[in-house]
Amino acid sequence: MDLDATLVAPCSPEHLFSWVEDLRRYPEWLEIVTRAEPIDGGAWAVDLRGRLGPLARSKRLRMVRSRHEAPTAVRFERAEVDGREHSPWVLEADVAPCSRGAELTMRLHYGGGLFGPVLERVLRDEIERSRHRLLALVSDPAGPGAR
Repeated sequence: MDLDATLVAPCSPEHLFSWVEDLRRYPEWLEIVTRAEPIDGGAWAVDLRGRLGPLARSKRLRMVRSRHEAPTAVRFERAEVDGREHSPWVLEADVAPCSRGAELTMRLHYGGGLFGPVLERVLRDEIERSRHRLLALVSDPAGPGAR
């Protein structure tokens, strides 16, 4: 499954990038990320939770930042260390200046088949809801870390 989303925000590219370059910030604006904490060697423990009606599914991933070109590009990839094979999760964010501030393009790739169309629907719905939360945060004149 591959999902793409874009957002134009009334702020500088650097300010917008500060919200997507560190997974610890994601729970503030992306509801399906319930926790993202730094762990060993520059990795994050990321808890995902999706709900569709009465059904809920949780997943813990170990993610690493495999690309970081501030303030324009970041890439996170699943990197488990338990010796087993896992479905890939890849999240990329690109930020560019535009006439109205900054444009964010995010791409999510999930290589597993668990809950296929249901997971895609949950993620698409969450993308729409997260736009408003992220816009409110980047528009806050106090800036990152003020909350």
